[in-house]
Amino acid sequence: MPLDLTADELLTTTRAVRRRLDLTRPVERAVIEECITIAQQAPSGSNAQPWHFVVVTDQRKRSLLADLYRKSSDAYFTRTNPASVQQGRDPRREAERMHLRASAKFLADHIQEVPVHVIPCFSGRTEGLPACVQAAMWGSIVPATWSFMLALRARGLGSAYTTFHLNFEEEVAKLLDIPFAGFTQAALVPVAYTRGTIFKPGPRRDVSSVIHWDGW
Repeated sequence: MPLDLTADELLTTTRAVRRRLDLTRPVERAVIEECITIAQQAPSGSNAQPWHFVVVTDQRKRSLLADLYRKSSDAYFTRTNPASVQQGRDPRREAERMHLRASAKFLADHIQEVPVHVIPCFSGRTEGLPACVQAAMWGSIVPATWSFMLALRARGLGSAYTTFHLNFEEEVAKLLDIPFAGFTQAALVPVAYTRGTIFKPGPRRDVSSVIHWDGW
């Protein structure tokens, strides 16, 4: 049953959920289909609707995806060692960064336990194309993916837009029979019900620091 959220509450409390994913509760196929149906209403360049959503529930395939995800994430966490943090950073922002790092590491350690992995894809490859064409292609899949995540949140499920697996996109394509030459993977979205449904808006910079009127 959908949560009782206003549009503003939905938009401001849809978080990247990692530690609060319920790894023990199954996710119904009908719920995923319903949320993807909503995602299909997102805008796309020339209304081409180039989306495809690969939904992975098979335990073996999720485990193999997790191996590739961790291989990439381990390299990232090694490169961004907490001991290398620059001196003089804002302590509040640094605490937020460390919290996010721990949350991302938790997901990497447990991603094979998340009951559903959704990989949004779009037709075509972006390599070597002009920036305006690449922007149109990515601008056609990201809104649909975000709509999918909003629809999940409205139904008491959580997700996160992750990209670690893209370092091994071709291997993932082989695993899932995605035609690599003709389709680009945009993300891996882990999906599960959440432990509790109350989420708060995240910390953000003052809006005056990101608005530029009539020029930079």
